[in-house]
Amino acid sequence: MTARLPAWSLYAALIAMAGLPIYIHAPKVYADQYGVPLASLGLTLAALRLIDVVQDPALGCLAERTRRHRQTGTTLATLLMALSLAGLFAVPPPVAPLIWFALCLTGLFSGFSFLTICFYAEGVAKAQALGPQGHLRLAGWREGGSLIGICLAAVAPVALMPLTDQPFAAFAALFAAVALAATLAMRGQWQGHAAPPTPNPLALFRPVLADPLSRRLLLIALLNAAPVAVTSTLFLFFVESRLALPGWEGPLLLLFFLAAALSTPAWTALARRHGPKRVLLSAMTLAILAFLWTLTLDSGDLIAFALICAASGAALGADLTLLPAIFATRLASLGSGEAAAFSLWSFMSKLSLALVAVTALPALQSAGFASGADNSESALRSLTLIYAGLPCVLKLTAILALGLTRLPDPAPIKDTAP
Repeated sequence: MTARLPAWSLYAALIAMAGLPIYIHAPKVYADQYGVPLASLGLTLAALRLIDVVQDPALGCLAERTRRHRQTGTTLATLLMALSLAGLFAVPPPVAPLIWFALCLTGLFSGFSFLTICFYAEGVAKAQALGPQGHLRLAGWREGGSLIGICLAAVAPVALMPLTDQPFAAFAALFAAVALAATLAMRGQWQGHAAPPTPNPLALFRPVLADPLSRRLLLIALLNAAPVAVTSTLFLFFVESRLALPGWEGPLLLLFFLAAALSTPAWTALARRHGPKRVLLSAMTLAILAFLWTLTLDSGDLIAFALICAASGAALGADLTLLPAIFATRLASLGSGEAAAFSLWSFMSKLSLALVAVTALPALQSAGFASGADNSESALRSLTLIYAGLPCVLKLTAILALGLTRLPDPAPIKDTAP
């Protein structure tokens, strides 16, 4: 299995294109084109997220049991994603639009989850074959590709509008082309070894759950994902209502993800020299400083918030690159259950989103905030505190948890070639 790290970056971009951006585009398309009420779309997305959280451990078991046929399994999952996205954006609903919306997203998210689990699990063995600091090297390519995929999916439908009157159908075609290219690029990269027989599916999770360090890292993943879950959920409200900058949501969101993508090589190089834990703690501190600055903003503070988006986006680049690399390094030392372990990792990320949805939004509503309304200064202050103050507390908790965790930190090395 040769290096071919650009193939891993392309495949990461494919998976990312089907993730977060769909939450931005799909509800608006079905509200605008088919008149589906936003409340119904929101409840459907929440229910699908709950299903997605529950099914991740099951998909982890499936990924472990089918490791011998991972090339075939990932190809089928990619096909499921491409067909589901085409159905969502390019096919007029043959049934009630809300039902079609739910069916297409169920297929899309199932394929997305299975591919994510397989991709990260396969990366454990791949990184081992890359030699010293292999996990950091692979993470740099992988997470850089993921962030580029998010940026591409976020802006492609808007960029395609001058070229076609069906920009979302064109985006579905673009996704299919990327899916084909990524699948071909990864041929030969999936290892075909069989998993050891395990009569009890729950036994697949035993290696990671029995390991104290792995359990601690899963907890840190939950704590560290929560601040981004809060800011992602409330971003549009904050820009529109607190900053009074309607129309700037898209450019600011793009700046955030571009900063994350562009910072990834730098974080990876720093981690090779100084160790991933020390560098990750520095990036997490940068995120807290950005959140603290956000607490001081008022209406019209565009430049200041743009700088905050760049700084917090850069910090996210370290979160997405270094923490999974630390976890993968630990899994390599355990020697088994990689897919099951990364299904738990995915579960933690989605659990943070679910917890934010059932806490932050109701708290905001109870404070008197209403979207699109003329809110009182007290309501806007509450929005700011939840948007920026709560992430400070959560991120500080994650810093303390990571700081108190003893890691087998690799010695710094001089080689920085990707």
